[in-house]
This record gives sequence, C-alpha cells and structure tokens, in this order.
Amino acid sequence: MKSREIISMLKDGAISRRDFAKAASAFGVTFMTVPMANRARAEGVPTYFGWAGYDDPNFIQGYLEKHSEPPAYQFWGSEDEAFQKMRTGGFQPDVMAPCTYELFKWNDAGLLTALDPSRLEYLDDLFPSLDNIEGSIIDGQRYFMPMDWGNSTIIYRRDLVGEEWSDENVSWDIFYQDEFKNRLGFYDSAGAVVEISALVLGYDNIFELSDEQLVEVRKMVEIQRDNMRMYWSDQTEAVQALASGELVASYGWNDAYVTLKSEGYDVGLGVPKEGIFTWCCGTVIHSETENLDAAYDLVNAFSSPEAGAYEIENWGYGHANTKAFDLVPDEVLSELGLSTPEALLGNGIFFQALAPDIEEKYIRLYDEVRAGY
Repeated sequence: MKSREIISMLKDGAISRRDFAKAASAFGVTFMTVPMANRARAEGVPTYFGWAGYDDPNFIQGYLEKHSEPPAYQFWGSEDEAFQKMRTGGFQPDVMAPCTYELFKWNDAGLLTALDPSRLEYLDDLFPSLDNIEGSIIDGQRYFMPMDWGNSTIIYRRDLVGEEWSDENVSWDIFYQDEFKNRLGFYDSAGAVVEISALVLGYDNIFELSDEQLVEVRKMVEIQRDNMRMYWSDQTEAVQALASGELVASYGWNDAYVTLKSEGYDVGLGVPKEGIFTWCCGTVIHSETENLDAAYDLVNAFSSPEAGAYEIENWGYGHANTKAFDLVPDEVLSELGLSTPEALLGNGIFFQALAPDIEEKYIRLYDEVRAGY
C-alpha cells in the first residue's frame, strides 16, 4: 500500500486518524514530511498544512486554473500537534488552516504574516459576523481569512433515544444522565469536556472558570466519564458506533450527521437548549513563506463561492463566503439545516482562545479525572 492510498483511506473514513498515524509511520511518512515540504518550496510549489480531506481539488479550482500543478499537502492530527511541529522550526509550510481559537497563540509564536486585504479576492463577501471574528485582526492588521464554519453539538439516533431527548428536547445533559450509560460518546478534548460540563451547570464564563467553579465542574466531568462508552479522537469512531447502535448519542460535527443521514440512519443534529457551539476555521500564511504569490492564490481559491458550495453540499459545513449559499439549491440547504446561516452564526457559542493558565487547569482537571484521581 502506498502512502497516498493511506491518506485516501483516512479521507474516506476507512481508517481512523490513530490507524493512519501507525500506517504512515510504517511507510516512513513522518520521516519524509520535512524533506518533501522543503523540495516543494524549492520548486515554487506552496505547502498547505491542515486537516485531511482538503486536498480535494474541488476546493482549489481557482488555484489550479493559474498553476500547472496542485500545492503540496501535509496533514495534522490536531492543531496542537501542528503548532508544536512548526514552533520547533523543523517544518515550515506556506498556508495553514487553523480555527480562530488558535490564532493568538500562533501569532505570538511568530508563525503568521499579516495579510494584505487588497490581495484577498473575496474579503467583501464574508458574513459580517465572521469578518472581524476574534483573532482575525490583531493590532489593526488582518492575519486570518475565514473559510468555513460548523457546529459542535449532539448527533443522536432518533430511533434509539426516544422522544424525551430528541429534536426540541435536545440537551447536553444527556451525557450526565445514567439512562444511556455506556452508550454515549464524546470528543477527547479537555476544553470541550470542561466547557460543556460548565455550561450544563449554568455558568456563563465557561472559557475562564474560577478555581471554585472548577471544583463543581470536576464532579460533572466524573459523572460524564462514568457514562461514556468512548472518548474519541477521530469522529469516524463515533460515526461507526452510531451506525451500529453501539452509541445512541455523541458529541459531533455536521459531517457526521451528513454521513449517517446519507446512509439511511434516522439521526438528528441537535440544537441543545443550553446552546450550540460554533467554530470557524480559515487560512493563514506562514511568516517565512517563500511562495507568497502562490500562497495568496491558494487562500483565495479556498475562499471562493464555488469551493464553499462544494463544501456545503458534500460536507454539510457552512462557508464564510455569503455567495456560496446562492449556488446551493434551497432544498439542500434546508435538508442540512443551513437555510438561515446568519441566524445560526448569531445564535452559536463561538469557541474562544483560552488563556495559558486557564488551559493548563482544564487539561489537568480532565487528565486527572480520566486517570481516576
């Protein structure tokens, strides 16, 4: 099996990110990452660094019309992993695709270059709520071009949870009740676990909890832990478990809903009464890029309405370009729950960057609870 085939399997959901890492290591992909990226830069080909799946050529048709070959692609398993890899100086991509909560940290580390607004072709087409989203403009300069957005919420089997929990009764509290003990899944993320536990408790300062509040949150995290069937790092695990009925509900993202629904399962993408979380990711340019012109071409391609329409229809995520929604049939938007994107963006709880000391406390709490301390 070739390394390219391994990446394709990851994109198709045939293997998890954990299995991908093992397979990649066996084929020397990790060892080859830096030399490959260096060669690409020497030839004037930019390197894109982000989540697997965005190497689909439908995302960059505008770029391909200008260049004879696609960019080089490298993938991360998590944004923290990506940050550590770049900060050490051993790997220097040209265009990266973080979410907003990473921007201050990445900029403070000297990884980002300020963007020239006059070179951002679709800047005027952004949703107003995303144009100046937290972290995109720092000290009066733009560093981030929003690309896509989606929800972190509850994906559930309507046919398994019963009327008490489905549709209009959706609540994050489902993860803290023993009714579905050992049939629930959650994202293996300290931030997500702690913040949602705090939200269920009614706290409105979930991104800056006090030590006193964390004492109460710890109790909730312990309850959640005892109810879990799995904490997953790759959503494919949750999708497969929901399909088999091993899970009745899981923390999840829009594409899990799209996948399960397309396979005929009676699933819901919940809007919890406590609030639905919203994330926004986009493109940035590395501070030491040697392919600036091509990097801007790549940023603009990902920001185009055509790329956005493709992502909406095939992945179920929203796009930052308002004109992308004009290219998608109304019935498709309705089926995906994206008929009113501005309302969704206005009602969502946007993930925020955590102060380093707060982040450390959240991680320590989660790790200790998971370890049984």
